Amino acid sequence: MRQKRAKVYRKLMGLYSRSFAFRQPYQVLVDSEMCKTATEHKIELVKQINSVLQGDVKPMITQCCIHELYLQGKSQQPAVDLAKTFERRKCNHREPIPGDECLISVVGESNKHRYVVATQSQPLRVKLREIPGVPILHDNRSVLVLEPASDATKRSKEYREQQALQPTDSEKLGLVASTSSEPTRKQKKGPKAPNPLSVKKKKVESTPAANASSKGKERPNSAVRNAVVGEKRKRDDADEQEASTNGQHSAEFEQDERKPKKKRRRKPADPTIVET
Repeated sequence: MRQKRAKVYRKLMGLYSRSFAFRQPYQVLVDSEMCKTATEHKIELVKQINSVLQGDVKPMITQCCIHELYLQGKSQQPAVDLAKTFERRKCNHREPIPGDECLISVVGESNKHRYVVATQSQPLRVKLREIPGVPILHDNRSVLVLEPASDATKRSKEYREQQALQPTDSEKLGLVASTSSEPTRKQKKGPKAPNPLSVKKKKVESTPAANASSKGKERPNSAVRNAVVGEKRKRDDADEQEASTNGQHSAEFEQDERKPKKKRRRKPADPTIVET
């Protein structure tokens, strides 16, 4: 198969998979005419169906189509043998009917079982094009061809896409409940509050209660915490006495540092000791 044709078939099967939920293995309904054509032209039917649909397949045939092959005599025995290798699809017809009518009744009006139909019957292909979501295969000069999507398939695809965009009944109820329970809030228009980082901080004023609580933590000889902000602190007797003692200690420490350190001299050796 050519690359361009394979790409077209891949897009077609992607359309059927997305819009009509086709899944592998694909169920392929084969009619009696397709079996006769495959045996006459010596076509490997299952292999070609695999390459066209680009996935696993499950070939199927109805009892009515096999009965048509039996009626055509022993000349169609190879086609009967080929049909017997396929899986039987129950059509629930007590008496055999023509193959085209049987396949139409099996596919139904909407192809709910997602069948791919392989047929050489031109009237059957015309009827199947009116049913949306039915891929059709036919043989053209010993080459199996997948027909493009029909107009009914395209219309059904567009309708499904539009329905997917619309909200469901449960979503509509949820939207109605949310709009009725939550009234619309109007935004207030007016001056905005200033930036808190640009606002100058307020000064904390000292209160008598705060001063009383802080007195227990103060040192006994210092009056720094009792002083009022902005006034010079007055030195009392206790501060003077503390300063004088600190000055004496510092003066003594400086005198000790200024004193030169005495160098220790080595004692001379005793002359009375004579080496022997």
